[in-house]
Amino acid sequence: MRENRLRTIWKTGGAAVNGWLAIPNGFSAETMAHQGWDTLTIDMQHGMIDYQAMVGMLQAVSTTPTVPIVRVPWLEPGILMKTLDAGAYGVICPMVNTREDAQRLVSYTHYAPQGSRSFGPVRALLYGGADYPRHANETIVAFAMIETAQALDNLDAILGVEGLDAVYIGPSDLSIALGCAPAFDDLEPKAAEAVEHILARAKAHGVVAGIHNGAPEAALKRIAKGFQFVTVGSDARLMAAAAQQAIAKMRAGAAAAPGSASY
Repeated sequence: MRENRLRTIWKTGGAAVNGWLAIPNGFSAETMAHQGWDTLTIDMQHGMIDYQAMVGMLQAVSTTPTVPIVRVPWLEPGILMKTLDAGAYGVICPMVNTREDAQRLVSYTHYAPQGSRSFGPVRALLYGGADYPRHANETIVAFAMIETAQALDNLDAILGVEGLDAVYIGPSDLSIALGCAPAFDDLEPKAAEAVEHILARAKAHGVVAGIHNGAPEAALKRIAKGFQFVTVGSDARLMAAAAQQAIAKMRAGAAAAPGSASY
């Protein structure tokens, strides 16, 4: 079966740099994949990406060594299983609030006897290889998102679920749940303390901790603290930021040029 390079990075103690895909388009996904990200996550929870667009984006990412991950819309067996059947090598599941939620996530993403995943890895066989069914359980990565006050209360119970590989912090939702302003990087003290607590408890349980970031500087600081999966921006945000920089330079240059009122 094709190696899951995300697991290889973690085994060596490294941190994976993850990109985020919000644009429902195969070409933009392919372009992002060729930039050197360790992993790329297709976001089906928020935004415009539906299942068919996701399949095309997985195919595009597969033209590179970048590991394809999908954030599913919800903890629901049908979409989790279809996402894995389409060839995702990792899934991020939002709003995992209890031990039972985490147990269901593990069950839906693993074949028997470890779980209840239905057999039908249609595209996964093409991406992973003919021996996919034999090795999928130890290859696929399952992330539980920790982003609510309830999840914080049940954190150790969630982290103790066998087969859960990683947790992923959504700083904005977590901040809102704790009565703070939503943010990725500059969190209010209560939210920042919660992030530190989740990281410490994940380490204690031997579970990988990941987190969403707005800027590379914040992601690097979090890697230094022990996070092993950091998201930096998204295709839409990166495109917008680069366009803004180009336009700003053009307008400044045109304004400074003698006798030019516009381009």
